[in-house]
Amino acid sequence: MGVGVEQRYLIARRAAKEIRPGMLVNLGIGIPTLVADYIPHDWDVMFHAENGILGTGPTPAKGQEDENLCNAGGFPVTIVPGASYFDSTVAFGMIRRGYLDITILGALEVSEKGDLANWIVPGKRVPGMGGAIELAQKAKKVIVLMNHTNKAGEPKILRKCTLPLTAPECVDMIITERAVIEVVDGELYLREVLYPYTVEQVVESTEAPLKFAESSQIPVFK
Repeated sequence: MGVGVEQRYLIARRAAKEIRPGMLVNLGIGIPTLVADYIPHDWDVMFHAENGILGTGPTPAKGQEDENLCNAGGFPVTIVPGASYFDSTVAFGMIRRGYLDITILGALEVSEKGDLANWIVPGKRVPGMGGAIELAQKAKKVIVLMNHTNKAGEPKILRKCTLPLTAPECVDMIITERAVIEVVDGELYLREVLYPYTVEQVVESTEAPLKFAESSQIPVFK
Protein backbone atom coordinates (compact mmCIF):
# COMPACT_ATOMS: atom_id res chain seq x y z
CA MET A 1 0.00 0.00 0.00
CA GLY A 2 1.45 3.35 -1.02
CA VAL A 3 1.98 6.43 1.09
CA GLY A 4 -0.76 9.07 0.79
CA VAL A 5 -0.15 12.72 -0.05
CA GLU A 6 -0.45 13.90 3.56
CA GLN A 7 1.96 11.20 4.74
CA ARG A 8 4.47 12.18 2.05
CA TYR A 9 4.47 15.74 3.35
CA LEU A 10 4.73 14.51 6.94
CA ILE A 11 7.82 12.46 6.03
CA ALA A 12 9.37 15.44 4.22
CA ARG A 13 8.65 17.79 7.12
CA ARG A 14 10.31 15.39 9.56
CA ALA A 15 13.34 14.99 7.30
CA ALA A 16 13.73 18.77 7.17
CA LYS A 17 14.39 18.75 10.92
CA GLU A 18 17.74 17.03 10.24
CA ILE A 19 18.98 20.00 8.21
CA ARG A 20 20.81 22.93 9.82
CA PRO A 21 21.50 26.46 8.54
CA GLY A 22 24.30 26.74 6.00
CA MET A 23 24.30 23.08 4.98
CA LEU A 24 24.89 21.73 1.48
CA VAL A 25 22.19 19.11 0.81
CA ASN A 26 21.30 16.84 -2.11
CA LEU A 27 17.68 15.81 -2.59
CA GLY A 28 16.81 12.63 -4.49
CA ILE A 29 13.76 11.96 -6.65
CA GLY A 30 10.30 11.51 -5.07
CA ILE A 31 9.50 12.42 -1.47
CA PRO A 32 12.98 13.96 -0.90
CA THR A 33 12.20 16.80 -3.34
CA LEU A 34 9.46 18.00 -0.95
CA VAL A 35 11.98 18.66 1.85
CA ALA A 36 12.99 22.03 0.38
CA ASP A 37 9.47 23.32 1.05
CA TYR A 38 10.10 23.14 4.82
CA ILE A 39 13.42 24.99 5.07
CA PRO A 40 13.30 28.68 6.20
CA HIS A 41 14.58 31.09 3.54
CA ASP A 42 17.02 32.74 5.95
CA TRP A 43 18.84 29.46 6.72
CA ASP A 44 21.01 29.78 3.61
CA VAL A 45 20.74 26.04 2.89
CA MET A 46 22.04 25.26 -0.59
CA PHE A 47 20.29 22.33 -2.25
CA HIS A 48 22.36 20.45 -4.81
CA ALA A 49 21.07 18.71 -7.93
CA GLU A 50 23.44 16.42 -9.81
CA ASN A 51 22.19 17.66 -13.18
CA GLY A 52 24.08 20.89 -12.40
CA ILE A 53 22.40 23.28 -9.96
CA LEU A 54 23.51 24.51 -6.55
CA GLY A 55 20.81 26.53 -4.81
CA THR A 56 17.47 24.98 -5.77
CA GLY A 57 14.51 26.32 -3.83
CA PRO A 58 10.95 25.28 -3.00
CA THR A 59 8.56 23.78 -5.54
CA PRO A 60 7.26 26.51 -7.89
CA ALA A 61 3.64 27.58 -7.69
CA LYS A 62 1.39 26.05 -10.32
CA GLY A 63 1.71 28.07 -13.51
CA GLN A 64 5.02 29.60 -12.41
CA GLU A 65 7.25 26.74 -13.59
CA ASP A 66 10.30 27.53 -15.74
CA GLU A 67 10.60 24.90 -18.49
CA ASN A 68 14.39 25.32 -18.48
CA LEU A 69 14.81 24.86 -14.73
CA CYS A 70 14.46 21.36 -13.27
CA ASN A 71 16.06 18.96 -10.83
CA ALA A 72 17.79 15.66 -11.65
CA GLY A 73 14.43 13.94 -11.91
CA GLY A 74 13.17 16.41 -14.51
CA PHE A 75 10.71 18.11 -12.14
CA PRO A 76 10.46 21.93 -12.04
CA VAL A 77 12.27 23.79 -9.28
CA THR A 78 12.95 27.35 -8.22
CA ILE A 79 16.31 28.83 -7.27
CA VAL A 80 17.45 30.92 -4.31
CA PRO A 81 19.70 34.01 -4.36
CA GLY A 82 23.30 32.97 -5.03
CA ALA A 83 22.36 29.86 -7.01
CA SER A 84 24.77 28.67 -9.69
CA TYR A 85 24.74 26.37 -12.72
CA PHE A 86 27.42 23.99 -14.00
CA ASP A 87 27.79 20.75 -15.92
CA SER A 88 27.25 17.34 -14.37
CA THR A 89 30.98 16.64 -14.07
CA VAL A 90 31.32 19.54 -11.62
CA ALA A 91 28.16 18.39 -9.81
CA PHE A 92 29.63 14.91 -9.34
CA GLY A 93 32.99 16.38 -8.41
CA MET A 94 31.26 18.06 -5.45
CA ILE A 95 29.76 14.73 -4.45
CA ARG A 96 32.93 12.67 -4.81
CA ARG A 97 35.04 15.18 -2.87
CA GLY A 98 32.69 14.79 0.10
CA TYR A 99 31.32 18.32 0.16
CA LEU A 100 27.70 17.29 0.76
CA ASP A 101 26.59 17.51 4.39
CA ILE A 102 23.48 15.39 3.76
CA THR A 103 21.92 13.44 0.93
CA ILE A 104 18.25 12.48 1.20
CA LEU A 105 17.34 9.53 -1.02
CA GLY A 106 14.47 7.19 -1.74
CA ALA A 107 14.89 3.42 -1.32
CA LEU A 108 13.46 0.06 -2.28
CA GLU A 109 15.05 -1.75 0.69
CA VAL A 110 17.36 -1.00 3.62
CA SER A 111 19.04 -3.65 5.77
CA GLU A 112 19.71 -3.60 9.51
CA LYS A 113 23.36 -2.77 8.77
CA GLY A 114 22.40 0.23 6.65
CA ASP A 115 22.86 -1.43 3.25
CA LEU A 116 20.93 0.48 0.57
CA ALA A 117 19.07 -0.97 -2.44
CA ASN A 118 17.38 1.78 -4.42
CA TRP A 119 18.15 1.52 -8.11
CA ILE A 120 16.70 -1.61 -9.72
CA VAL A 121 14.13 -4.36 -9.43
CA PRO A 122 15.44 -7.29 -11.52
CA GLY A 123 13.42 -7.76 -14.68
CA LYS A 124 12.17 -4.17 -14.83
CA ARG A 125 13.52 -1.51 -17.14
CA VAL A 126 15.28 1.44 -15.52
CA PRO A 127 17.15 4.42 -16.99
CA GLY A 128 20.22 3.71 -14.84
CA MET A 129 21.62 4.10 -11.36
CA GLY A 130 22.04 7.87 -11.61
CA GLY A 131 24.03 9.55 -8.85
CA ALA A 132 22.85 7.32 -6.02
CA ILE A 133 26.00 5.20 -5.81
CA GLU A 134 28.24 8.27 -5.33
CA LEU A 135 25.79 10.05 -3.05
CA ALA A 136 25.36 7.03 -0.79
CA GLN A 137 29.09 6.59 -0.33
CA LYS A 138 30.36 10.17 -0.20
CA ALA A 139 27.78 12.32 1.63
CA LYS A 140 28.57 12.96 5.29
CA LYS A 141 25.07 11.79 6.28
CA VAL A 142 22.67 9.58 4.28
CA ILE A 143 18.95 9.80 5.08
CA VAL A 144 16.45 7.49 3.38
CA LEU A 145 12.79 8.43 2.91
CA MET A 146 10.52 5.58 1.86
CA ASN A 147 7.36 3.57 2.43
CA HIS A 148 7.68 1.30 5.46
CA THR A 149 6.18 -1.62 3.49
CA ASN A 150 5.78 -2.47 -0.19
CA LYS A 151 2.49 -2.63 -2.12
CA ALA A 152 1.90 -6.17 -0.81
CA GLY A 153 2.32 -5.00 2.78
CA GLU A 154 5.71 -6.70 3.16
CA PRO A 155 8.53 -5.01 5.14
CA LYS A 156 11.13 -2.95 3.28
CA ILE A 157 13.43 -2.66 6.30
CA LEU A 158 15.05 -6.08 6.33
CA ARG A 159 17.71 -8.17 8.02
CA LYS A 160 19.35 -8.46 4.61
CA CYS A 161 18.46 -6.76 1.33
CA THR A 162 17.14 -9.05 -1.41
CA LEU A 163 17.65 -6.56 -4.27
CA PRO A 164 20.98 -5.49 -5.82
CA LEU A 165 22.77 -3.02 -3.55
CA THR A 166 23.52 0.57 -4.37
CA ALA A 167 26.07 0.76 -1.54
CA PRO A 168 26.75 -1.26 1.65
CA GLU A 169 26.48 0.10 5.20
CA CYS A 170 25.86 3.67 4.07
CA VAL A 171 22.48 4.65 5.55
CA ASP A 172 22.46 6.73 8.75
CA MET A 173 18.72 7.30 9.17
CA ILE A 174 15.45 5.94 7.76
CA ILE A 175 12.24 7.98 7.83
CA THR A 176 9.00 6.32 6.76
CA GLU A 177 5.32 7.12 7.20
CA ARG A 178 5.53 5.07 10.42
CA ALA A 179 8.84 5.79 12.11
CA VAL A 180 12.22 7.47 12.39
CA ILE A 181 14.94 4.80 12.68
CA GLU A 182 18.64 5.46 13.19
CA VAL A 183 21.38 3.07 12.09
CA VAL A 184 24.11 2.83 14.73
CA ASP A 185 26.99 0.33 14.47
CA GLY A 186 24.99 -2.09 12.35
CA GLU A 187 21.84 -1.98 14.50
CA LEU A 188 18.52 -0.19 14.14
CA TYR A 189 17.25 2.13 16.86
CA LEU A 190 13.65 3.34 16.89
CA ARG A 191 13.83 7.07 17.68
CA GLU A 192 10.31 8.32 16.87
CA VAL A 193 6.93 7.07 15.72
CA LEU A 194 4.96 9.06 13.15
CA TYR A 195 1.30 9.73 13.89
CA PRO A 196 -1.05 7.83 13.92
CA TYR A 197 1.09 4.66 14.20
CA THR A 198 2.14 2.93 17.41
CA VAL A 199 5.41 1.33 18.49
CA GLU A 200 3.78 -2.09 18.20
CA GLN A 201 2.68 -1.44 14.61
CA VAL A 202 6.18 -0.29 13.67
CA VAL A 203 7.81 -3.38 15.18
CA GLU A 204 5.30 -5.71 13.51
CA SER A 205 5.92 -4.19 10.07
CA THR A 206 9.74 -4.26 10.31
CA GLU A 207 11.60 -7.48 9.55
CA ALA A 208 14.88 -6.36 11.08
CA PRO A 209 15.03 -6.14 14.89
CA LEU A 210 14.56 -2.68 16.41
CA LYS A 211 16.19 -1.46 19.59
CA PHE A 212 14.61 1.09 21.90
CA ALA A 213 14.42 1.89 25.60
CA GLU A 214 11.21 0.19 26.73
CA SER A 215 11.24 2.15 29.98
CA SER A 216 10.97 5.50 28.18
CA GLN A 217 8.28 7.00 25.95
CA ILE A 218 9.03 6.96 22.23
CA PRO A 219 8.24 10.47 20.87
CA VAL A 220 5.41 10.80 18.36
CA PHE A 221 5.89 13.16 15.43
CA LYS A 222 2.73 14.80 14.08
